[in-house]
Parts: sequence; C-alpha cells; structure tokens
Amino acid sequence: MDRYKDIEKSIIKKYRKEIWGRFVRAVSEYELIKTDDKIMVCISGGKDSFLLAKCIQELKRHGKISFDACYVVMNPGYNERNLKQIQDNAEILNIPIQIFDSDIFNVVNKIASERPCYLCARMRRGYLYNKARELGCNKIALGHHFDDVIETTLLSMFYGSEIKTMMPKLHSDNFSGLELIRPMYLVKEEDIVAWKNFNKLTFINCACKFTEKCAVEDDGISKRREIKNLIKNLKKVNPDVDYNIFKSLDNINLNCVLGIKKDGNYRSFLVDYDNVNQSKRN
Repeated sequence: MDRYKDIEKSIIKKYRKEIWGRFVRAVSEYELIKTDDKIMVCISGGKDSFLLAKCIQELKRHGKISFDACYVVMNPGYNERNLKQIQDNAEILNIPIQIFDSDIFNVVNKIASERPCYLCARMRRGYLYNKARELGCNKIALGHHFDDVIETTLLSMFYGSEIKTMMPKLHSDNFSGLELIRPMYLVKEEDIVAWKNFNKLTFINCACKFTEKCAVEDDGISKRREIKNLIKNLKKVNPDVDYNIFKSLDNINLNCVLGIKKDGNYRSFLVDYDNVNQSKRN
C-alpha cells in the first residue's frame, strides 16, 4: 500500500475521535462547507495546514456534500530547503499543490523588519484572497486549530484589553463573495502532533525568515509562546481549563459585563441599567 493511503487511514481510523470526528463536527456545527462550494485550501508547509488538506480530501471523497477544492501554497520567499520540503511532503501525502510566488518577505524586510508579523499577515491575506478570486473560489480554508483559538482569546485579553476570539468563519470585508473558514477549529494541537509522529512525518515549523532569526537569537519575546506555556501550566491544576475558556466564548452573560462593542460602536451597561431596574419594579 502506498504510504499516503496509510496516512489517510490513520486519520479515519486511529484518530477518528480526536481528529476526524472533531473536523467533521466543526464543518457541520458551524456550516463551513456547503453544496457547490469551491474551496482554496491554503498550505503553509506546517503540520496543521497539511492535515487540513488531507481532511478536506477525505471529506470530498467520502462526505455527503458535493464541493470542489484546490490546494495552494503561497511562496512569500522561502529558502530552497524549506520550499523543497513542502514539495516533498505534498508528494508523500498525495496532495496536488499549486505554488505561486510573492515578494512578501522582501517587502516586509524593507518596511517593517523590527516588527514584521502584523504586516506580513496582512499582505499574506491579500495575496490569498486575490489568488482565490483568480481560481474562482468562494471560500478560503486555513489550518487554525483549537489551541490557536484559545491563545488568540487570551492574547486579546492580556495585550489588547478586549475579549474577542478567532471565529470559525468570516466574510471578507474587502473581497465581496469570499469567505474564510477554519475547519480545524475543534481539533487540538496535541492530537495533530500525535498524528504527525505516528506517521513519522516532518513538517516545517515556521518557514518565515524573521521567525528563523528570532529562534536563533531569542524566542523569549514571543507572546504566543508565553500564552501557550501559561495554558500548559494551568492545565496541570485544571485539565479542562482550555475547554472552559473556549466554552465561555459561547456562553457570555451580557447582564454581567461592563460594556460591549459591535461594529465599532461601544455600549456601556449603564445605558440600560436604570431602565432594567425600573421595569422590574413595575
């Protein structure tokens, strides 16, 4: 049997509960994929996006929804070694990737070399939306997983002074008719790592030139890693702490928050405070 068939089997069989079941549940629960969708699956070269691609392939083959998918790798300026590893892994996994080039790394290096991540992310998103439109896709699938959701939530609280999270899907503000989806939304990173190790796969951790530099010099400034370590330590005391954080975002009691913001407009609890008490007395 070809190696990729064993890898596919492991998703459906060995990791049916941890990966496949949660992937299918997210697709169904959040209505991420619908009939006649054409989805551009974005592959960065890491374990998350490659597993996403395999799950999308399996859903297309065996699912009840009729949709189309293409598998795209944007090359923002990877070195030859990293690009070859992406190509080799695509061949091992039997994923028919399309690679297109951009000059994001060079541009970011000139404009924002000290704090590159924000600009890089915005430029990547723009290139991907343009490519999706070129391919006639109406949806873009990214490989963000459960842990990304939790970490993003805490980062927003600790460093952004607001409560918000990474949504399972969202409409593009600048590209009409395009939607971004995250089918790995309920899959935990530890299970992705287990799948990778079980199949003896090696993926690029991060092919970003700036991250490579930081990793060599000092990764102590990484806020995401700081949050990841915090959650890891909290789970030693409460193993369900990550799930509780996630569930709290789906269980917000608006009677017990100081204020909410929607579409850029802030509303304090004081606006309705006296009116609510008056109606109770009546």
